[in-house]
Amino acid sequence: MEYKLNISSLREMSPKLKAGDRVLLSGTVYTSRDAAHKRIAASIDKGENLPYDLKDAVIYYVGPTPAPENLPIGSCGPTTSSRMDVFSPLLLDNGLVAMIGKGPRNEDVCQAIERNNAVYFCAVGGAGALLAKSVKKCEVIAYEDLGCESVKKMEIENLPVIVAIDCNGGNLFKN
Repeated sequence: MEYKLNISSLREMSPKLKAGDRVLLSGTVYTSRDAAHKRIAASIDKGENLPYDLKDAVIYYVGPTPAPENLPIGSCGPTTSSRMDVFSPLLLDNGLVAMIGKGPRNEDVCQAIERNNAVYFCAVGGAGALLAKSVKKCEVIAYEDLGCESVKKMEIENLPVIVAIDCNGGNLFKN
């Protein structure tokens, strides 16, 4: 199937999405990679405020390049998602609805996706310049000291992704 979805409807739509579905995704996403995930997880453990509300949020695993003049962002292709596997179940259990990255996820993440009615999307690796065309706004909101790995709030429009792991047990990475 093909869908054109706003992030605000993902929680409702996730049970209908199946591994292999193509989606044009629009709305607000937050960028986060290894170092930011470590800080977010530590904040959850300590009961501290987070840089953004995890409830129904979407994280894009990306460390974009600097924005050229007159553009909101530089190249922004996905990074390997498995590096965030140690943190992802905690974030999913705290409200995260979706993740965007590339590559397979471990069994703990797959189980957390299922129990939280979430979804894991893959974006095409190596297509960062093309994916950047879907980013309409981008601003650093936390951990600026991490440079390209800082947490950014991005407004996207029609970001092309594929459902890689759905909340019903479908998984493109398993036979």
